[in-house]
Amino acid sequence: MSDEFVVKSDPELWEKLGMDVARFSGMPPMLTNAYRNIFLSQQNRPERMAYFDDMVANIHTGRIREICDAKDGGKPVIGTFCVYVPEELVVAAGGICIGLCGGAQGSIADAEKILPRNICPMVKSAFGFKVGKICPYFQVVDLVYGETTCDAKKKTWELLDRYVPTHVMEIPQMKRERDKQLWKEEVKDFKVAVDRITGNETDFEAVADGIRTINAKRAALQRLNSLRHHNPSPISGKDMLIIQQIAFYDEPVRFTQKVHDLCDELEKRVQAGIAVAPKSAPRILVSGTPMALPNWKLHSIIEGAGALVVNEESCIGTRYYKDLIDEGSSDMDQQLERLTERYMKIDCSCFTPNDDRIEQVLKEYEASGAEGIIDYCLQFCHTYNIEAVKLREACEARGIPFMAIETDYSPDDVGQLQTRVEAFIEQIKG
Repeated sequence: MSDEFVVKSDPELWEKLGMDVARFSGMPPMLTNAYRNIFLSQQNRPERMAYFDDMVANIHTGRIREICDAKDGGKPVIGTFCVYVPEELVVAAGGICIGLCGGAQGSIADAEKILPRNICPMVKSAFGFKVGKICPYFQVVDLVYGETTCDAKKKTWELLDRYVPTHVMEIPQMKRERDKQLWKEEVKDFKVAVDRITGNETDFEAVADGIRTINAKRAALQRLNSLRHHNPSPISGKDMLIIQQIAFYDEPVRFTQKVHDLCDELEKRVQAGIAVAPKSAPRILVSGTPMALPNWKLHSIIEGAGALVVNEESCIGTRYYKDLIDEGSSDMDQQLERLTERYMKIDCSCFTPNDDRIEQVLKEYEASGAEGIIDYCLQFCHTYNIEAVKLREACEARGIPFMAIETDYSPDDVGQLQTRVEAFIEQIKG
C-alpha cells in the first residue's frame, strides 16, 4: 500500500489559482515520501485510516477543487490561523472555514525576505506560503481572519493584508467579565464580516445549525481521543495527529462521519485486544504549541523511540475540541453569549493568569493514562516557553516525569532531540 500512495498534482488548477507552479510542483513528491515513511510504514494500522490517507493524497487537488466549486456556487471561503476564530459562524453563513497555519520549513525563506528571522516559525511559514504563492488554500480564500494571541501574529497580519484581505479579531489577554464582553463584541463583528461577504444576514436558525455541525465534529474527536486512551491503544499518536490536522480543512459533516466510522472500528479493536503498541510501551502526553500540517517531527521521534503519544494538549488537539457550545439558546444574543463562553474556555498561553491550563494538562495526563509529559514549544514562542516553568513545577510537585523541548521545523536538531527523547523514555521505564 505504501508504494501505491501518491500525493496528487494538478498544475492546471494551481495555475488558475495564481500559484508559483514551478516551485510548488516539487511539494507533492516530497510530501509523498514523508507520508509513506512516517505513516504508511506503521504496522497494524486501522483499516478506516484509508479515508484520512486519501485526504492527504488529495490535499492539493481534490479538496481544493471542492472548495473552488463551492466558491463558484457563492459560498465564502474564510482562512483562519487560530482556534479562537469561531468557525460555527462561517458554517452558519454557508461558508467554508480553512485552517491556514504553516507547519513547513520550505516557505520560511520567502517570509524572511520581509519578516525578521527571530520570530515564530509558524508565523513565518504561514506568511511565506502566501507571499511565495505556494499554498493553494491561501490562494482560494476570500479573506483571512487573524487574531492577537501573540505579538508576531498581530503585526504580521498588517503586512499580510497587502496580499490578501485580512481582518483581525482582538483576543483579550485576561478572562474577567469585562474581557468576556470585549470578546463577545468581537464575535458580533466577526459575524457581520462573514455576512458581508455573502450579502445575507445569518439568522438564528442558521447559527443554530452551524453550532450543531461543529459541536458534532468536536464530539466525534472527543470520542476518538477517549478510545486512544485505552491501554493498549488501538491507534497510534501519529495517526491521531494527522486526523486532528485534517479536521481543519476537511468538510465538517463528512469528516464527522468518517471519524465515527473509525471509532466504530477502534471499539472492535479494543474488544479484540488489537493494538498498535504493546501495553508496556511508555505513554506520552504532548503539551504546548500547535503542530500544523505537515509538522510530524516530534511524534515521529517519540514513537520511533518505542513510546506512544496518547494525548495532545494543543490547539491541534484537545484545546480545539474539548468543549462544546450549549445548543439550548432561545435567541441570537444568547447564542453569541454561549458561543463566547465556550471559546473563553480555551487555555492559550496568551492569557494571564493561566492556571487553568496547568490544571487542564494535569487532568488530561490522568485521563489519558500517560506516564510522562513532553512540553513542545516552537522557537520564539515566549508565552509557552515561560509557561513551561509553571508546568514543570506542577509536574515535579506530583512526581510526573517532564521534559521541555524548544525547536523549529528544520531537521537539523532531529538527532539531538532523538537522544533527549530516548533518555526521557528510559527514565519512564525506570
